[in-house]
Amino acid sequence: MRFRLTPRETSFYDMFAASADNIVTGSKLLMELLGAETSARSEISERMRAAEHAGDDATHAIFHQLNSSFITPFDREDIYRLASSLDDIMDFMEEAVDLVVLYQIEELPKGVEQQIEVLARAAELTAEAMPNLRTMDNLTEYWIEVNRLENQADQIHRKLLAHLFNGKYDAIEVLKLKQIVDVLEEAADAFEHVANTVETIVVKES
Repeated sequence: MRFRLTPRETSFYDMFAASADNIVTGSKLLMELLGAETSARSEISERMRAAEHAGDDATHAIFHQLNSSFITPFDREDIYRLASSLDDIMDFMEEAVDLVVLYQIEELPKGVEQQIEVLARAAELTAEAMPNLRTMDNLTEYWIEVNRLENQADQIHRKLLAHLFNGKYDAIEVLKLKQIVDVLEEAADAFEHVANTVETIVVKES
């Protein structure tokens, strides 16, 4: 790690950790949605919306701190990219839940639970990794595993698309379900963007 003579603003670490913890909350709400009765989904959606708003607040706080800090713990562009990618994850998860409710989906296709399990695991890994930005230690396994999970998510997504287009569903239902599984795939991609940003930060600081 590079030796610095100037003090650094350290509150960024706490804010990134809080943002990642909020993503874990979102992933748990996704898991809860899977086993919920249709009548209970609106209430889960409201809680997810509240979590997404909390994520927005965390992102705005990071941007505000970035704009008011003379010295930052690592490159400003990487701080911005990391905060934005974390925010994207929450946005995609909230969108998926909202679509399930708005489209009044009675039964999600088999395979969506695997998508959500991958997201839940990626959320846990991301929350565990964020505090390690302080020291830049023990992060290699994190980004390797998140990239592996994203590859797994790609395979699940392709199988889901094949299932949706096998003739079982009518055209309108296919459009609805495809939008939901596509948004969940975008969430997996966003986790990979976070991991790639962390890798970039570690390489620059080493």
